[in-house]
Amino acid sequence: METSITFEPAGKTVKVRPGTTVLLAAQQNRVHIPTRCSGLASCLMCKIQVEAEHEAALSPATQAERRKLGPLLQQGTRLACQAKISGQAVVRLSEDPLKAAVRKLLEAQEREDDSLW
Repeated sequence: METSITFEPAGKTVKVRPGTTVLLAAQQNRVHIPTRCSGLASCLMCKIQVEAEHEAALSPATQAERRKLGPLLQQGTRLACQAKISGQAVVRLSEDPLKAAVRKLLEAQEREDDSLW
């Protein structure tokens, strides 16, 4: 049995086996989620956002997540190393700061080019 996960903002959808962590699914499919603790819920670098309509597609928060994230859990924040995929999930990854800056510059340039025509 397989299910899928979509990584936003890239829009990359991959098939996974239920019970796979979001972090492992990302690593196996060349989607970068930063981490330093090898999935031990100690570095907090692998935070992801999950919209309310997709929360049921992930396992309930672990004790480690509840302890580390506290009120952020109610805002849809999860740890990719702890959240296991159980259904068709969509998660939003934090954009790399350098990529975000380049994207903003390109969008501004595009708007400027459009205004010339």
